[in-house]
Amino acid sequence: MPLFGSTFSPKKTPPRKAASLSNLHLLDRSTREVELGLEYGTPTMNLTGQSLKFENGQWVAEIGSFTGDRREMQRLRKRNQQLEEENNLLRLKVDILLDMLSETTAESHLMEKELEELKSHTRRRK
Repeated sequence: MPLFGSTFSPKKTPPRKAASLSNLHLLDRSTREVELGLEYGTPTMNLTGQSLKFENGQWVAEIGSFTGDRREMQRLRKRNQQLEEENNLLRLKVDILLDMLSETTAESHLMEKELEELKSHTRRRK
């Protein structure tokens, strides 16, 4: 119980204004994009002297941006083609090996089954 009067009660603060003080919300979308700089354009990057742009979901080299010589480009394309052919050959070999393995496994299971049948047949005769 207080000695000299009522308990301490601070003044209540007034409620804040809900509306923004900025008038940008009154502008239409295109004006806001111009004012706030939301027009980014296409993303670009520069890798090893070659400029690339992102268009339609893919990175595309800009025309005239490659600074290397044509011989190097042709050599790289030829090497890429060789590697793709080698990769295709190796995939074919793997497929053939898997087919051979499955065939051998099936034959092995058949032989084991025949062996078990022969063993059970000879046991019955005894």
